[in-house]
Amino acid sequence: MAPQGLLPSRMALRGMLLGLLMVSCFTFCSSHQNSKEFALTNPEKSTTKETERKTKAKEELDTKVLEVFHPTHEWQALQPGQAVPAGSHVRLNLQTGAREVKLQYGDKIQNNLKESKKGKRLDINTNAYTSQDLKSALAKLKKGAEMESSEEDKARQAEVKQLFRPIEELKKDFAELNVVIETDVQIMVRLINKFNSSSSSLEEKIAALFDLEYYVHQMDNAQDLLSFGGLQVVINALNSTEPLVKEYAAFVLGAAFSSNPKVQVEAIEGGALQKLLVILATKQPLATKKKVLFALCSLLRHFPYAQQQFLKLGGLQVLRSLVQEKGTEVLAVRVVTLLYDLITEKMFAEEEAELTRETSPEKLQQYRQVHLLPGLREQGWCAITASLLALPEHDAREKVLQTLGTLLATCQDHYRQDAQLSRTLASLQAEYQALAALELQDGEEEGYFQELLGSINSLLQGLR
Repeated sequence: MAPQGLLPSRMALRGMLLGLLMVSCFTFCSSHQNSKEFALTNPEKSTTKETERKTKAKEELDTKVLEVFHPTHEWQALQPGQAVPAGSHVRLNLQTGAREVKLQYGDKIQNNLKESKKGKRLDINTNAYTSQDLKSALAKLKKGAEMESSEEDKARQAEVKQLFRPIEELKKDFAELNVVIETDVQIMVRLINKFNSSSSSLEEKIAALFDLEYYVHQMDNAQDLLSFGGLQVVINALNSTEPLVKEYAAFVLGAAFSSNPKVQVEAIEGGALQKLLVILATKQPLATKKKVLFALCSLLRHFPYAQQQFLKLGGLQVLRSLVQEKGTEVLAVRVVTLLYDLITEKMFAEEEAELTRETSPEKLQQYRQVHLLPGLREQGWCAITASLLALPEHDAREKVLQTLGTLLATCQDHYRQDAQLSRTLASLQAEYQALAALELQDGEEEGYFQELLGSINSLLQGLR
């Protein structure tokens, strides 16, 4: 039997052991609870686990057999896990949130799943294939296309080499051909020398003038022709005894005079106007007079000083004789057109000076010294112009009607006494009324014959 003094000590020892056990249990429970509560505080471990999970899921997806989705020409919903053939058109429906698919290139979609000629062909009629099969097929398809493209390029390069010469040879040939490169001025100098040479034949002189006309259309070239004396050479050619030389010389001058004031001034000083009028006043071939009249028109237009000299030299008498010659109806229409242009040019210059005050006083004064309308009335152009209204061509009648309208104020008394003019206008009025009615039936509200009819009605109104 144990002594009584040992009982209290054993009881104390057991109490201490029991207390230590309770403390240990409490500490273990607290640490286990904290570890669960703060499990997201380590981002590196969490990211690593998530990446491993996705990689594992992707590997599992690659090994799975995907269901084949066969698209049509209509939009259809695509279910998760379904494979889409290459070349299909896929979209996200923003209203439903579902992915939809349809055919994009029609029947060509099957060809997109073919491998190259050397590889195998996938069976697209099976109900399932893996994503790895799709990747392999697309890779081989791309490789095959590159090989075919390379072969086609080689064949095309070989064909091009057979059809065309190397660029080095072409450069060498061009260098040999263009040993001497001539400017426009040098070419014109050469042409003038060829024309002015006593050893040149008539054909060579005509060819030189013909080529020269091409260059002097440009304003700068025409002024360059003046600078080295070529213009005066051509003007002197108007005195030639050969009608062809006169014709082509006038052709060159008409091109050089056109809208080129500097050349026009030099031509007047060089005696071109007198020579042109002499040719028109003498017996010459019709072709020669056409070109000379062209040169005269180019010289007079927009050049009031030349118009003054034209009137002083009896230009209206020369044109009147030209128009009254037999077989010169073509020239008569051109002369009437020239007179109409000169009359309206002066009218517009005076109106512009009054409205804008931009016309130079010197030029306006020159226009006011051109007394064209009184000269036309004195020279009998009222009757001459009215007689040309009997020409059968509509274009000729149009130009004559325009000129008659500009001369109405000057020739009104004469027109009212001209019974033939009244009968002609009445006949043309009936003719163009019928033609204008046909235009209206065709839906033309402002046709050509309606304009002519309007000009005739205006003239008749002015003669009442």
